[in-house]
Amino acid sequence: MQLAFHWVRVQVFCYATERQELLEETLAELLGTDEFTEDVSEGEHGDTMLILEARLTKQREYNALFRKLGSDIREWIKEDVENRVDEDCVFYMRLDKQKAVRGEYEVAHHGDVISITGKIQSHPARKDVAEANIVAFLDSLEDHSGSS
Repeated sequence: MQLAFHWVRVQVFCYATERQELLEETLAELLGTDEFTEDVSEGEHGDTMLILEARLTKQREYNALFRKLGSDIREWIKEDVENRVDEDCVFYMRLDKQKAVRGEYEVAHHGDVISITGKIQSHPARKDVAEANIVAFLDSLEDHSGSS
């Protein structure tokens, strides 16, 4: 199995108008665990919001997360890899939060999201090497996932 990340952070903002339990269930379903931190913050209009965050550090957790996203999203990442990885070998993507609540995972290009950020293992630490490594990781999931 291709080693993928040093760490992955999955984060979602829960606004005062949203049901915290529903977002916790959504995050738990996506991650396969309910182990995440909660941090209270203040929104731009003075309202309280909760930040739910999970930090994954194990290969099996990365595998489970990216398998859960499905083959369409994995293919999208591979096709858009130059825009998903920065010069510090950090991977970025966002999922539509409202669709995720319904159990559908779709890439988002707006602000109401579940954000996924990860430090890609890359030796040497170069963008092109990191891009190749994440593509190889995603390909390895296709090889071992059966049906996705």
